[in-house]
Amino acid sequence: MSPLTTGGVLRAAINLGNPILAHKEAGTGRPAGVSVDLATRLASELGVPLELVVYDAAGKSVEGVAAGQADVGFFAVDPLRGEQIAFTAPYVLIEGCYLVADASPLQTNVQVEREGITVVVGKGSAYDLFLTRELKHATIARAPTSPAVVDWFLEHRADVAAGVRQQLEGDARRIGGLRLLPGRFMVIRQAMGTPKAKGDEAAQELRRFVERAKAEGFVAQALARHGIEGASVAPAA
Repeated sequence: MSPLTTGGVLRAAINLGNPILAHKEAGTGRPAGVSVDLATRLASELGVPLELVVYDAAGKSVEGVAAGQADVGFFAVDPLRGEQIAFTAPYVLIEGCYLVADASPLQTNVQVEREGITVVVGKGSAYDLFLTRELKHATIARAPTSPAVVDWFLEHRADVAAGVRQQLEGDARRIGGLRLLPGRFMVIRQAMGTPKAKGDEAAQELRRFVERAKAEGFVAQALARHGIEGASVAPAA
């Protein structure tokens, strides 16, 4: 039996807070997306049933895997998360961007790092962890989840919303009167992970799986199948 499984089942944490990688199917409400495709393939290779453990935010998903509530998960690589989770190499690279109101005086990413500027992030997201380390002058405010960031930003009249480019672009189209600042403030390295408590053998097995999925074109096909733009397959480790 694979060291990745628990009781003959593979439990995969799925974070619906990252629309690039997971979402609910219209009509059925079932989880779908790149993360689900990868989890399904891994369970098939291991020859075990798959159980999806669904979360609405990255921070909750991290906590769940770290606590042993799931065997594998899908996360942005971050040193803090790496204390309890063994990461694979990235399988997808995603852009993190800033969004502001059309009338905002802010024109570049560099201008965000100022006293008096409030940046809204999803609590526990990759952007939260990264910007908490990087921003020394701007203030960080935390919405409950990443999909709630733009609505929270508007409700509280903050200066900047930070998140996945595609999520911000979709919200800008939905609401109007908003624009993305040019470029990106970070590149998110999206990887799989398993609790360190499972040991090195489990971690190595998961790393090998991710490298196969990239090399065989499975990740690229999943991105295309779900119509994901703005994300690219990470290079081989």
